[in-house]
Amino acid sequence: MSYYDEYKQKLTTAEAIAATIKSHSMVKYGYFNAKPQMLDKALAARHEELKDVIIEVAGTVPPVPEVIQHKDVFTYQDWHWTALTRILRNYYDNVIYSPVMYHIVEKFINLGEVDNYKCTTPGNWGWAQVCPMDKHGFFNFGPTNSENLTSMLKVDKVCVEVVQSMPRCLGGQNESIHISEVDAIIEAPEDQKIFAAPDNMPGPSEVEMKIAENIIPFMRDGSCIQLGIGGLPNALAACIAKTDLKDLGVHTEMLVDGYVDMIESGQMNGRRKQIDQGKAVYTFAVGTQRLYDWMDNNPQLASYNVGYTNDPRRISANDNFISINQAMQIDMFSNVNAESMGTSHITGNGGMLDYTIGAQWSNGGNSFVCLPATHTGKDGQLYSRIVGNFDYGTNPTLTRHMIDYIVTEYGVKKMRAQNIWVRAENLIELAHPQFRDELVEEANKLKIWTRTNKID
Repeated sequence: MSYYDEYKQKLTTAEAIAATIKSHSMVKYGYFNAKPQMLDKALAARHEELKDVIIEVAGTVPPVPEVIQHKDVFTYQDWHWTALTRILRNYYDNVIYSPVMYHIVEKFINLGEVDNYKCTTPGNWGWAQVCPMDKHGFFNFGPTNSENLTSMLKVDKVCVEVVQSMPRCLGGQNESIHISEVDAIIEAPEDQKIFAAPDNMPGPSEVEMKIAENIIPFMRDGSCIQLGIGGLPNALAACIAKTDLKDLGVHTEMLVDGYVDMIESGQMNGRRKQIDQGKAVYTFAVGTQRLYDWMDNNPQLASYNVGYTNDPRRISANDNFISINQAMQIDMFSNVNAESMGTSHITGNGGMLDYTIGAQWSNGGNSFVCLPATHTGKDGQLYSRIVGNFDYGTNPTLTRHMIDYIVTEYGVKKMRAQNIWVRAENLIELAHPQFRDELVEEANKLKIWTRTNKID
């Protein structure tokens, strides 16, 4: 049987697949832009016939999953909260977070250790959006590799939702699933799109530009760079363009728009990488349509599963690795909070821990945790992001033992191998001047303030 004949044989409808789902079962949705849309709608339409169905997902992007609206039926278990997940949690208490170290999540999946506490019915499905099948019988996962293939191969049955406009992203490894591993196929309407950020997103702020400028002196020719989310990648791209840095490399969890110009300029060509030489390695991408169009069949890029990209041992294999991630708060002991504000969960830890460790293991590598010194609260008041202690219920992302460098718009300070007195002094110097005296008082109360002007 040809691949095309097999395709026709497995072609069905979203409604037919949704009709097979039973109560007390689980459905694995593809992660990020592999999250199904038609299948989600069809499953939500059956809410009156079902109970206790687990939806497992990570990185929820628009459109809003329709199953979430039926909170008495579906539990929406998200491994990495996005801004959308956070908003949805305010309205639906069936949205729950699953903490995990991203680099070993595939191991947990393969061991069957994923928490499906209400799942007692066999015959679970995996559903994912994919590119159209190629001539070799493969469906590409597009800009989302992550742990999609591992998840799809662990469930009992797989259905792919074919989206014509999804970019085909070259591997790497685990970037595709073969038709022989697929049980059912549905075709999305021609006009169905994956999520893309608006083209008119605001550029980097003045503070982000200053933070980027503070990091640039630590880069050298051949540095291999990982960037997190937010305006900072675009700020760094602008700063790097003003330098004569060359032969920079990419090994990252998330590919964002900021990389496009750096790679297209030729400054970021990966020539000096020790592994995956000449390739920009990533596990998922979220950005504008410009990013997706650039990624389509681009041989400069290599899509890998997260067990490859985020393994600290793999990260450290490239010399002069520079890891740059953003935080929400840091306390006077240099513990880092990047995921919650008190008991309010904001986002997941992603690969922050993975890259913080891997970069420091790298020969000549460094890890930078960046944050603006202040933020404006809902009450219009200015607050310091450098604090004496976190609010009750805050879940730290990185402990003080893991921290290398901290960066704000006021400078860069080394924390690694520094005692807590020095760390407190460093952090106060990185704080907004308005809050420095207050932080000295906090450090004194915590008994971690000792210098010539120590408070008696």
